[in-house]
Amino acid sequence: MTGTLFADVAGEGNRTLVLLHGFAGSHRVWESVRRALPSGLRVIAYDLPGHASSLNLPGAGRAKATARAVIDDLEMRGIARCHMAGHSFGGAVAVLAAHLAPHAVASLALVAPGGFGREIAGDLMMARAQASNDNEIAIAVQGMFGPHCTVSSESVAEAIALNAVAGQRQKLVEMAAMIVRHGEQGAFPASMLEALSMPVHLAWGSLDAVLPLRQASAAPESFRLHRLDGAGHMLPEERPEAVAAIIAESLCDA
Repeated sequence: MTGTLFADVAGEGNRTLVLLHGFAGSHRVWESVRRALPSGLRVIAYDLPGHASSLNLPGAGRAKATARAVIDDLEMRGIARCHMAGHSFGGAVAVLAAHLAPHAVASLALVAPGGFGREIAGDLMMARAQASNDNEIAIAVQGMFGPHCTVSSESVAEAIALNAVAGQRQKLVEMAAMIVRHGEQGAFPASMLEALSMPVHLAWGSLDAVLPLRQASAAPESFRLHRLDGAGHMLPEERPEAVAAIIAESLCDA
């Protein structure tokens, strides 16, 4: 699909929900969340640049360029206003999309989002990127979930399937090096977060091994924080029902 973001579109309704996955993911990480969402939604789950069916699109690993690609795709589809949920890197993309096109984003559900502090477990991300066989992938996925969190066989199988895409492993290595520089990630200015005028819900696992829960303290007071005790970083796969409920709340607030 040269030049076009891949999107899996399901459901019908007057409201559109956009789902943005994290690093080393695809639209498929949202499957269990989507099954738990309320009815009456048109749901668009993207493969972001550098991942899966959008592997060779420009902007891979660059949150602002990715946000612009999502905005442009929604405009092309004739969608003037939507709700957004983003996980990890996808959460940072959602923030930037809302910043660039505030008129187009009715609400945000940010799930362990990037950009709320400079601390990040870049070693875990690079281990996931460099994993070259099924056993290494399984170990790296466990690292992303966290040592005390249960990884389903489905999550491991999806990661293995993603790595089977020709060129995906090298692209993940390139993106990991772009997202994490000198052991840190980029962080949003407080003024940018405070300027977001739409309802924002923030979900974070207490055992997040990639982006620590304490980064949630950088959120404006207007953001509603949902702390998921005992959960790690990969919340759409670890706690899909809870994530779906938080997204539903964000929809109701808009």
